[in-house]
Amino acid sequence: MRHLQEKILKLAEAVKANGGRAMLVGGCVRDWLMGVEPKDWDVEIYGIEPPKLREILEQVGKVDVVGEAFTVYKIGQDLDVSLPRRERKVSRGHKGFVVEGDPQMSFAEAAKRRDFTINAILQDVLTGEIVDIYGGYEDIERKLIRHVSKETFAEDSLRVLRAAQFAARFEFEIDTETVEICRRIDLTDLPKERIWSEFEKLLLKAEKPSIGLKWLYDLGVVEQLFPEMQALVGVPQEKEWHPEGDVDVHTLLVVDRAAELIDDLPYAKKVTVMLGALCHDFGKPATTRFFDGRWRSHAHDEAGVEPTVSFLDKLGIYTLDGYEVREQIIQLVRYHLKPGEFYKARPGDGAFRRLARKVEPDLLYRVARADTLGRNADWIPRERWFDAVPQEWFIERARELAIEIEAPKGILMGRHLLELGLEKGPRIGEIIKAVYEMQLDGKVTNLDEAIREAKSLIAKSAPD
Repeated sequence: MRHLQEKILKLAEAVKANGGRAMLVGGCVRDWLMGVEPKDWDVEIYGIEPPKLREILEQVGKVDVVGEAFTVYKIGQDLDVSLPRRERKVSRGHKGFVVEGDPQMSFAEAAKRRDFTINAILQDVLTGEIVDIYGGYEDIERKLIRHVSKETFAEDSLRVLRAAQFAARFEFEIDTETVEICRRIDLTDLPKERIWSEFEKLLLKAEKPSIGLKWLYDLGVVEQLFPEMQALVGVPQEKEWHPEGDVDVHTLLVVDRAAELIDDLPYAKKVTVMLGALCHDFGKPATTRFFDGRWRSHAHDEAGVEPTVSFLDKLGIYTLDGYEVREQIIQLVRYHLKPGEFYKARPGDGAFRRLARKVEPDLLYRVARADTLGRNADWIPRERWFDAVPQEWFIERARELAIEIEAPKGILMGRHLLELGLEKGPRIGEIIKAVYEMQLDGKVTNLDEAIREAKSLIAKSAPD
């Protein structure tokens, strides 16, 4: 951090010596004004022509070109440097802009291209002077997300999703006029990677992601992009009483509870739990019926798999950091009721080990726990709160069996059977599978026992 600040100061001093001015812009200024330590820095250089700017930058550090055509450069991992620029929408889609860098542009014109007033504040690197033409600091004080320009705001449809994720992260309201503009914007031109970029911030950077998810409903994002979420609206919960509201309301509560359970997880597993929580009831619209005096959602866990796959397709979610996120989310939806079912049925160890082959028990525990606690809204009387005893019992059993992360590895290997004289062929796989099933049931616990059972199976299949 100190090194980065020194780098920015060195840059600003060099710019000033050449007749220009270096201004911090965007999120780093916003975060600093909100009392948050910036992690990334954006600097706009005024009054310096592009060739001279490149020369100055090379004196500061290694320069990576991000957008030479409109003079955007990266110095290290945390510092972006650019000229002020104007953007003209010329065609549909997020690439349909002509971008022109202009070092002589005014602060007002440069800041006008930004999305929200809280992101349109500038600060002089050397003097600390704040330049706030569009009232961004006042909106920070008011806790308000407000567009900068109604003429250009709608040119980038991603801003609708950005409004929701900022509202969630900062727990701000969205300006009434901004809401109305957002509701009129066509979002179907957005590629999945841009959608996921904002969705990810909403889910992982907000203490209460439900705030942003609710805005996605209110701004029309869900209606346009996510029919799987829209289908939850108006579907009653399957209890005799419904203090937690319909399934969409319950889902928002579950996502908030899930956000409280992921701090100790690596990034890919955080994503898995959050999306598993969001998708866990996607099967209810197709399965919820009223009979025997109550609403019931029979087999909604299995029914949720297909809409979950469809939803993940829209986000482009597959593998993250080498972890099979997509497959785990699907299995979390399919098996999210298992901890409660196991608590009632008290199955043997084999059932736990076999479940661990399909889904990671620790992540399943977190989603199931969030599902249970997601019925405890503020307006429910405390004496009617649900507790997570079944889920706690489930994870404790999984830990006792050492399968909370994955199923046990097979003890018997193909080389062991070859050493016993068995020839290569399908029989090797059959015996390995049969012995592994014994291992899952606790009948085989070490290599000696595994080989003994293998010998028995070989003998039974030997010709007379």
